[in-house]
Amino acid sequence: MQRIRLRYTKRGRLRFTSHRDFQRAFERALRRAEVPMAYSAGFTPHPKVSYANAAPTGTGSEAEYLEIALTEARDPDKLRELLDESLPDGLDIIDAVEARTSGLADRLTASVWELRLDGVSPEDAQRAVDAFTSADTVEVQRRAKNGMRTFDSRAAVASLEARAAQPEAHGPQADRPSDQACAILRLVVRHVTPAVRPDDVLSGLRAVADLAPPVPAAVTRLAQGLFDEETGTVTDPLAPDREAAEAPPEAFSGDAAAAAAKASA
Repeated sequence: MQRIRLRYTKRGRLRFTSHRDFQRAFERALRRAEVPMAYSAGFTPHPKVSYANAAPTGTGSEAEYLEIALTEARDPDKLRELLDESLPDGLDIIDAVEARTSGLADRLTASVWELRLDGVSPEDAQRAVDAFTSADTVEVQRRAKNGMRTFDSRAAVASLEARAAQPEAHGPQADRPSDQACAILRLVVRHVTPAVRPDDVLSGLRAVADLAPPVPAAVTRLAQGLFDEETGTVTDPLAPDREAAEAPPEAFSGDAAAAAAKASA
């Protein structure tokens, strides 16, 4: 089998699609593009598709990942084009590589999020950010299956900054109003248990600084991958596969492949 890893987006109104909605749309795209999918065994075979850390419903994303298994080899770039043409606008396949290393899900340890706060001045947002980042812990509550759960929203946030919004003609926030005060929050959140989501950080900002946007925040995931503690950045999780494709085959056998993937991170 050949394994292909794909990066896709959720943009515009399609950010309101659930993960299950995307699964159905993607499986239809696989059939339309006549992709030679491998199937699971058993009484109800399913296409072998592995989804990794999907964004919550209602949030946009520029960095969702999945992996598919094929019974016949295909060129990743051509496969990406065929699948992208078979999906609705807003669900876009923007990158594809052949899987040459293991552990894609293990390389998704942090996300970069952007939150657009319409009706909030940059000055108020900055005061809330300062209060949040200076706190040792910021407890918030979220309803779970077993009732309300209290947890710390501060420890998972590696960085948080505020700035004024700029007029945007294109991109994930282009459909938002721009004739009022608006602040942008950019944050890097580690993937921990329990998961800390952007709305949990907003709850934390409300708790420490009484920051309450008059309209729901527009939330977009800009990137996800390995978190580099030294630089504070999130690295491309598909980079090890690209590097493995460019290296001599003997360089990526056995333990050498794992070592190369670790080094590229």
